[in-house]
This record gives sequence, structure tokens and C-alpha cells, in this order.
Amino acid sequence: MQPYTPQFAKAKLTSQKRDIAIGKSSYEVDISGDKGWVTEKGKWPWNRKKYPIEHVLGGKNVYYFLTPTERGRLQVLPLAYDVLKKEWFDTAASGVRHFPGRSETDEPVSWRDQQYTFNTACYSCHVSQLSTNYDLKTDTYHTVWAEPGINCETCHGPSKEHNRVCREAPKGTVPKDLKIIRTKPFTVEQHNSNCGTCHAKMDPLTGGFTPGDRFFDHYNLATLEDPDFYPDGRDLGENYTYTLWRMSPCVKSGKLSCMHCHTSSGRYRFKQEEKANEACIPCHKQRVENAIAHTHHKAGSPGNKCISCHMPMTDFARMRRSDHSMLPPTPAATIAYRSPNACNLCHKDKDAAWADKWVRQWRKRDYQAPILHRAGLIEAARKRDWKRLPEMLAYMESKDRDEIYTTSLVRLLRSCEDPKKWPVIIKAMKDPSPLVRGAAAESLADAPSPQTTRALLEATGDGYRLVRIRAAMALAGYPAYLLKDEDRSKFARATEEYFVSILSRPDQWSSHYNLGNYFLQRDDLPLALGAYETAEKLEPRAILPYVNASIVYARMGDKGKTEESLNKALKINPKSAAANFNMGLLKAEQNDLPKAEQYLRAALKEDPTLAVAAYNLCVITSKDRINEAVTWCRKAAELRPQEPKYAYTLAFYLNQKGDREEAVKTLKAMIEMYPGYKDAEMLLKEISKKEKRP
Repeated sequence: MQPYTPQFAKAKLTSQKRDIAIGKSSYEVDISGDKGWVTEKGKWPWNRKKYPIEHVLGGKNVYYFLTPTERGRLQVLPLAYDVLKKEWFDTAASGVRHFPGRSETDEPVSWRDQQYTFNTACYSCHVSQLSTNYDLKTDTYHTVWAEPGINCETCHGPSKEHNRVCREAPKGTVPKDLKIIRTKPFTVEQHNSNCGTCHAKMDPLTGGFTPGDRFFDHYNLATLEDPDFYPDGRDLGENYTYTLWRMSPCVKSGKLSCMHCHTSSGRYRFKQEEKANEACIPCHKQRVENAIAHTHHKAGSPGNKCISCHMPMTDFARMRRSDHSMLPPTPAATIAYRSPNACNLCHKDKDAAWADKWVRQWRKRDYQAPILHRAGLIEAARKRDWKRLPEMLAYMESKDRDEIYTTSLVRLLRSCEDPKKWPVIIKAMKDPSPLVRGAAAESLADAPSPQTTRALLEATGDGYRLVRIRAAMALAGYPAYLLKDEDRSKFARATEEYFVSILSRPDQWSSHYNLGNYFLQRDDLPLALGAYETAEKLEPRAILPYVNASIVYARMGDKGKTEESLNKALKINPKSAAANFNMGLLKAEQNDLPKAEQYLRAALKEDPTLAVAAYNLCVITSKDRINEAVTWCRKAAELRPQEPKYAYTLAFYLNQKGDREEAVKTLKAMIEMYPGYKDAEMLLKEISKKEKRP
């Protein structure tokens, strides 16, 4: 990052050719004077507002521009500059994602949104020694930093003492103790963790990473549950490298650090044509020395470079990035999931089937098969196609499992109701990867039992902070007085770390929402409500704080406030499944059954897997539409076969309808699965008695 100056504008920018329309306004850039301006124009000639350009961000592909706004915020302006094309463009529109073959859609985020607020969204990687100085009471920033860009202290720690001892040392001598963090002795993991702090799509757990620390003591990492990845792991949106990096076979070997290919400033060490393949020589000497036989491309051609096939460039939001998974081209995945492949990124006049034919002809081994298998499991989990659950679980237990895919499946399986997953997820608590263990711990919050509690209590003493925090989250509702002294102290320390992690981002609405969830689990309703209200204040468009606040009000017995909170949520998004479902329950409690049915139907329409909504619709419609009630209850039982109440209720209404044969069949199957369910046994006896009567 750098300050905007007329000299910068003259050297790096060109004038805007025409205004750019965004929403109901148009925007014009003026870089002709001593100060740069972006003018927002409403209906001409009225409603004009000028924003000064104070800072410039980026430069390799794009320049973004920052302007000061209310309460100390630095906001990314709506127009950015494409360095390669030398043209101005709509910042937010460039970030719209397109999901091929999927129902999800995306739309531009307003440039005034918090996602484009420098203080909270993008500060930590563009300036050095920054302090946001955020005041929650006034929702204001007093942000300061030592230097724009990345300075020496970012990787080497504070330099005051270093400067002192060097200045005091006799001329021509080097102090024995340089009073600075030296990165030369760092392990491969330490180097990679250092770089990962800026080059990862992650959630911070602390604000205190020091060079040499471990990544998962300070950050959690996004994996393929995020729609910004294709199912095979390739980049769709912006993912900042580190997730794909951890998928690389070269990285998994434990021998490759970022510093092998890059200097500490990010410069690529092998940019010269004659050195292009030297990066791979230490481990792949035989292939590099006979590259043509491996690449099937002419010497000196782009296709004969290792990185052309294993680290192809793609772009998003006009930013160019390399695929750091280093996996081979997989045109079969392009055919299946429309993800990019290196062959067709060069051979744009050919299709993926053409590329697939060539790679299969060149390689006897079907190297694409494992990639396609993993991608298929991710795609099925995203679509909640649990017919492939046995395959997913088998992969998660396999010896050749990948930590990124395994973590992705653990996270995606949270929407799977099948209890067969739990033994595998409990086993994942012993996985070598702290990322997998952390995801498993978070998931176990959904399955309270003596076995899961034991596993989580052990995890509160895990060697990695990420795992300890996730275990503390999962145990939030567990009564501490039931714990042994040793467990209680571990739990208390992990809980304290959890609070620190939440409060490390006090300007994020989600931090306060999560804090509210913690207090709700502990049945501390006033504190939960206070946290949700803070989340609502920070982001009035977020639905979940209103929905969960309604749950708090309901527990407090305040139905008026419950309804008010849900109405606020529905005003933001009338289709919200969570808001409609909870409003449906409230209306049923108020005996307004037509309204209850309306809201429950809306919830189920938005989320067709919401079994509890189908069950409640069964109960409501049973009063005057028995056939419809059976249909709803059948749906609930099919969605959640592990919930005996749904199967029992289905049998009950089948019997009411007069379909005793199916009712008996349903009850027998249920009793076989849940032999201790007495109500089912009693209903079966009652039906059998009626059948025996003359």
C-alpha cells in the first residue's frame, strides 16, 4: 500500500474514458490535479458527491483506492484500475462469482459494505504494525500503522533492540545476539506458517501471531465447504493460496517451503526462461532433465515448463493467481465440474474432451481417478446426496486421505442426519492434522454423549489452540461442576482461549453472534441477548442474530419480542428458512394454525431437508386433512430415519387413516431399529387387537 500522489497518478494511471454506471449512480475519476477524486453522480445535475483518494492498494494486477469515511473507516472506492489493460472498472462487479452447474447465484456487494472496509477486511496484509484501535461502544476506528507495505519487522519482529546493538557494536563486528527473530533456522513448517498468515483464506483465532509460531495456533483455514472452490479444489473465487498449497504432494512431503521458490518479498526465484524448471530439480531431477518425455511439448515452449501444467494461472476479479496445489492437469474434472485445467487454459481453441483424450493416451496410469473420486464426494456432500455417505466415511478413514478433503467432508457432514457418521468423526479427533481435529471437535457439538464428551474433554488439552478452542465451543453447554478437577482446569483454560479468539475481532458481527450462541448454550439468557443485540447493531442486515434473539425471548416468555425479532429477520429475507420455521412454531403456539402452516411451508420450500418443519406440518394438517398429514409425516421420517418420533407419528396417522397394514409395517421396522420404544409397541398391540376383533 502507498499514499496517493499526483506523481503516482502520472506514472501509473491513465484517464478514465467514460463514466461507469453502478446501481442508480455513475462514477467518474479525476486524477488531473494535486489530489485524486472519485465523484458519485445521481440524477444529473443533482446528487453529486466527491470522495478523495487517500491511499492506493495493490499494483501487480490491479490498483484499488481508499477513501476516509465516517467513524474512522477507510473504504475501498467503487472504481479500480486494471494495470494490464490500463482501464478503470467496477470494483464490486469484478468480484461476482459464477457457479457453473449449480443453483447458487451471486451479485455485487455494495462498495460501502463492510467487506470493502480496509480497517476490518484487508488491513493486516498490506501495511506493517497496524493497530485498528476499534472502540465497540462508539463503533469507531482510530487506525494507525508504522509503514505502508510489508517491512522487515513483519517477518523478523520488533527491531528497536536490533538497531541498538548493531549501532553500539565496534566497527566491522557483528553482535553475537542480533536481538531479532532470525528466520534462517526456521523449519519448513515455520516458514510456511509465516507466509500463510497473509496468503490464506482463514479466520483469526488471536491477534498475536509472532514469526516462528504455528499457523493453527492462530488461524482456522477455509476448505472446500466454501463455494469459492470447485469440488476438485481448484480456485473459483479468491482463496489466497494456502488451502491449495496444503493439498500439494510436494508440500505434504514436508520438504518444500515457500522460500524455495520465493524471496521474503515475494519475488519468484525462477522467473528467467533458462531457470524455469530448476525449482523442481531437488526432488524431480530425472523428469526435469528429460522434460520433453514428461511434458510431450517442445523444448522452449510454454508447455515444457513444469509450472505451466502443475501451477497454471487463472484469474478472478482481474487478479491473476497460480494454482499452488501442483496437481497435474485434470480435464476429466473440467468435463464433470467445469473447473479449469492447464491444458485448455493454453489450448483455448480445444475442449476438455480433447485434452482428456491426450492425457489418457500419454499416461498408462489413470492419475485423474483419485482426484475425480474426491471431487465427487465433495460435490455429493454439497448437494446433501447422502447415498454416497459410506464412500465419504471410507475416504475419511483411508490411509491416503488428504487433510483438506477430510476437513471439507467433516464440515459438510454437519448437514447429514445419519448417525453412522459419528464413529468416524470421533475417530477423526485423533487425526494427525490439527485442521481435521478442529473440524471434528466443532462437529461433535451436535452429538452429545458420554463418548463424545470424553473425546472433547481430551481435546481441550490438545497441542494446538485451534483444536482446544473448537472443543471448548462444543462443550459450551456442559455443566462444569460435573467434571473432575483435571478436566475442569483444561476446560477452563480452553474456554478462556475461546473468549480471546472471539474478542480478537470485536468489529465483526459474527464474533458477537458466536458469543451469543455460547451464552445461549449455557442458558445465560441476558448475556446471550446482549451479544445478539451487538451483532444486530454492527450488521443490521444479518438475519441469524435476530432469529437467535427470538429464541432467547421465547425462553424468557416474551412472545411479543419473539415475534418482533422474527419479523425483523423476515423483512431482511422473507425466504429465510430459519426465520420462517421459528415464526411457524410461534404461530402454532399462539393457536394461529393457518399462519403457522404458511410459515412452515415457506421454511420447507427454502430448505427441503428441514424434517422438523415437515413433522410440524403433519401435526397441524392432521386435524382436518389426514391424507396430507400422512404425506408430511412420511417426508419427515424419510428425511430423518434416525428420529423414532417421526416414524411413530407416521404409523399413528396411517392407522387413523385406515391404512393399518402400512402402519404395522412401519411400526415393526421401527421397533427392530429402536427396540426400547414403548409407545410403538403399545400402538402395535392396539392395532393387532382391533384386527382380531370380529
